[in-house]
Amino acid sequence: MESKETKTAPKKKSSGLLQGTVVKNKMTKTVVVEIRRKVVHPLYKKVVTKKNRIKAHTDKAIPEGASVLVVETRPISKDKHHRVVQVL
Repeated sequence: MESKETKTAPKKKSSGLLQGTVVKNKMTKTVVVEIRRKVVHPLYKKVVTKKNRIKAHTDKAIPEGASVLVVETRPISKDKHHRVVQVL
């Protein structure tokens, strides 16, 4: 008989906090952030890099190449669903 203490709890999903790099800052109050993550290919078992580009809302001018933390928010516009929390 197993006790409840030995069972592993299911992983809690992160609260929508992502880290990425600013790749475009030409728009006012908006930056394009590229999120890179490494995953193992299911068939070939090779580590591949996947990237997503998202638009994030910000009031500050953030230079290209800066590392930022973004959080998921309510829809701000048609394409913007994230907000810059901190510049790292």
